[in-house]
Amino acid sequence: MNVFSILILLVLVAGIIMAFSVSARRMKKGSSCCGEKGEKVPRNGVSDRNKAHYPYRAEAVITQMTCDNCAARVENALNREDGIWATVRIGTGKAVIRAKKPIEQEKIRHIIAQTGYGMGAFTVEP
Repeated sequence: MNVFSILILLVLVAGIIMAFSVSARRMKKGSSCCGEKGEKVPRNGVSDRNKAHYPYRAEAVITQMTCDNCAARVENALNREDGIWATVRIGTGKAVIRAKKPIEQEKIRHIIAQTGYGMGAFTVEP
């Protein structure tokens, strides 16, 4: 290895260390990839939380979520739809969707896409 190769290697290592350091500081302060200065996206739930009123249930894998703010955005978008009660968790990467009427997969996919995320596997439970 010549001196030039060693110098390039040292610059790359220093850059990687700096990137991890900045990322760690942001997360330590409570920030996330989507929130400014640690601002958390509030979750807007539904007023009717009686599971008996939601006879239909489905699970959707949400792609491209990287933090709890992402999950909150998807959940809020789904909960704005009349007759839908959704819970989205970043830990599982899934949305649990309860509905008062049969769940239309393409409608759910469209809502999720409008928020800037994707939908993977979709399963309707009997």
